[in-house]
Amino acid sequence: MKRIVLLTGAGISAESGLGTFRDEGGLWSQHRIEDVATPEGFARDPALVHGFYNARRAQARWARPNPAHKALGRLQQAWGPETVQIVTQNVDSLHEAGGASRVWHMHGQLDRALCADCGHRWDAPSEMAPDDHCPRCRAPATRPDVVWFGEIPYHMVLIWEMLRDADLFVSIGTSGNVYPAAAFAQDAARTGAQTLELNLERSAISDNFDNTRLGKASDLVPAWVDDLLGG
Repeated sequence: MKRIVLLTGAGISAESGLGTFRDEGGLWSQHRIEDVATPEGFARDPALVHGFYNARRAQARWARPNPAHKALGRLQQAWGPETVQIVTQNVDSLHEAGGASRVWHMHGQLDRALCADCGHRWDAPSEMAPDDHCPRCRAPATRPDVVWFGEIPYHMVLIWEMLRDADLFVSIGTSGNVYPAAAFAQDAARTGAQTLELNLERSAISDNFDNTRLGKASDLVPAWVDDLLGG
């Protein structure tokens, strides 16, 4: 049985109705990334940033896992979380809703809050505001527990260890434009892993993969999982 590291991006959640940076007319198109997804933007206008993430949190609350999420959950249930390791760039909880028992959220989670002063984390309420106090230190320094541009993604040491030990690395629904995740295929291949890309269209890093399959994640992923479990 192969040790598999799966990386998922916005493309897998887009089919559940969650918008991406590149969607026209969606939530992201109404704001500049610099204003709502950077530490500097939060320092300038925390009310704007909280309002943006309150809207994203409400949107995610209504989203449901699609067949791709459910297929990966089924694979992890069948082979175990030590063998099937799911890393996601997404801040929603659709993998967990789809049956996955362990997911490494490298960009944080919408349903979690973070104290910018003491580092305490807790379950976020549906609505957050600039004057919310940290439940541990009481500082009015509450922010969404998401990784913004210019910040270091979570779990990186562990992720690099998983990539080093992987037999197979699979990227699902990613653009290949955001580092360090865009280098994961090369990182895994360097120590002998096979690499596979499942994507709606060729990404900026498709040439880094041994094999690329194009189509909707909700079609490609269940078929690929069926092949693995059937074999």
